Amino acid sequence: MHWPVRMLALCVVLTFAQTAVPQTANPASAQTPREHAQRLFSPVGEYRRASLSWMRERKQLDVVPALIYALRYLNVDLEAVATTLETLTGAEHGADWFAWMLWQQANPHPPFDGLDAFQANLFARIDPDFRVFLHSGVAHEIRLEEIAWGGVVKDGIPALTNPAFLTAREATYLSPDELVFGVAINGDVRAYPYRIMDWHEMFNDVVGGVPVSLAYCTLCGSGILYDTRVEGRDTPFVFGSSGFLYRSNKLMYDQQTHSLWNQFTGRPVVGALTGSGIRLEVLPVVTTSWADWKARYPRTRVLSLDTGFSRDYSPGRPYGEYFASDALMFPALTADRRLQPKDQVFGLRLTGVQKAWPLDVFRGGRVINDRVGVIDIVLIGDAATRSVRAYRSAGRRFTRRAGSLRKLDADGQVWAVGETQLSGPDGQTLPRLPGHLAYWFAWSGYLQGAELYAD
Repeated sequence: MHWPVRMLALCVVLTFAQTAVPQTANPASAQTPREHAQRLFSPVGEYRRASLSWMRERKQLDVVPALIYALRYLNVDLEAVATTLETLTGAEHGADWFAWMLWQQANPHPPFDGLDAFQANLFARIDPDFRVFLHSGVAHEIRLEEIAWGGVVKDGIPALTNPAFLTAREATYLSPDELVFGVAINGDVRAYPYRIMDWHEMFNDVVGGVPVSLAYCTLCGSGILYDTRVEGRDTPFVFGSSGFLYRSNKLMYDQQTHSLWNQFTGRPVVGALTGSGIRLEVLPVVTTSWADWKARYPRTRVLSLDTGFSRDYSPGRPYGEYFASDALMFPALTADRRLQPKDQVFGLRLTGVQKAWPLDVFRGGRVINDRVGVIDIVLIGDAATRSVRAYRSAGRRFTRRAGSLRKLDADGQVWAVGETQLSGPDGQTLPRLPGHLAYWFAWSGYLQGAELYAD
């Protein structure tokens, strides 16, 4: 689980200071911005204050990331750190780490040389395994200074790999209204309950012969199903949770190269695979109630509570308060005010175009005929179960049939709603499109300017 971490990390970071900056060192010996950044974490107040003074006199913004880290992890000289930040930037955010992270996102400036090595040393005192992600010279296409620790060590949120399943009849722990992620591939039908996935945020599985990973970012409300096969690579990727965040979105990692990946885009952004052009294919997944999924697929298999980990898998744990709140837990700009930051949307990303539909437009259960770019689509959704499925419509206009969302009418013909396609008369089919739910701040933040449906 992610949580505010200043006091949790304090003793670890001060250990870093003691090893990185000997107490007998002369503060005048620091010459470079990186050396002065390291001295911010010295247990010797004289050294910290000397480096802060040096930064103010030098008047360069490249040290801002180190100062922001100091605000989060130190419990001494915070007023002096905040004053230095305000002097350098002209902004007034006091010792508010969250606000300074937002300022940094909105005001990009090149950091000092060696920030990657500085971060590696800093985070390694929290967990030595973090060095597999961050090190001197690491390739990256996101701003390293915006990487934030999420409050757990590497794999502290453990992925479920090839987990155990029950039959629907055996899954007595689930109540009818509970939400599940529903996946159906090549006739293999499975349910992954939210109450379990909230704790694990990632599964690696083989469904219908296809290796897949569900990358679930609880902070952005998005569960995205990826095909983990990539052309030119002999083995599928297997993913885990790194413990790091970027703009309140989890950075997952692949076990083969330990590159960090953006969960929302399915692309590697830090490490050996950066610049490779790899983008994982998104597959259809639906959020729905257990009652609805079981009624549609009585032979579905369901995740077992026997995961191999000791967790409180009761509903609403561990993120119930976060899901019920309007506030973000970690910093991310929320400039697009067409919706509120944590309003839920269903989004589609097709070639070169993106569009989102507020989940609220599906209240009461609705069929919406629409278009994304030049592609005609139909969406079938019910806000009560957070269920939305999208399909190509090939110019047909669909309506509900007899009040059901499982059968549609088009030109007087009946079409059945399935997990992979709409099935019509004479063997006609229309394929499902791979959309997913997300909080608006994440969708609009990563896909700026994307079209938003207006009812």
